Amino acid sequence: MRLWSIHPSYLDRKGLVALWRESLLAKKVLEGKTKGYKNHPQLERFKNYSAPLLAINSYLYYIYLEAKKRGFNFNLDKINLTDPLSKIISVTQGQLLYELKHLCNKLRVRDKTRFRKICRNFADKEIEPHPLFYVVPGNIEPWEKVK
Repeated sequence: MRLWSIHPSYLDRKGLVALWRESLLAKKVLEGKTKGYKNHPQLERFKNYSAPLLAINSYLYYIYLEAKKRGFNFNLDKINLTDPLSKIISVTQGQLLYELKHLCNKLRVRDKTRFRKICRNFADKEIEPHPLFYVVPGNIEPWEKVK
């Protein structure tokens, strides 16, 4: 499960669809509707928020918006939300950089056009987080499984 901290606009088609599915799984975990993934490290930041289901539904909403912008047909009915939140959970600059590098390694293989667009000179640009997150100084997050 990868719940990206970077903005969904960075993801290629395959990555965006996978993020939608994995985020829906995360929602089920937070609702207590699964047996597996209960202690997945990427869920920590949602669990630590005062309203985890509101946080994950808001996270999903912004994925939905990106998908809609690209002409995908994700089902908004899967999200229980009336008023999405933004900038409620912190993420470190180091985490965003780690994730963008991780994504670039994937894009190098599966989407060379997107790789050139996103990954060339990204060090010169500020990395945009998913709208649920706000950026703070720091290294890679402690919950990240670094390879």
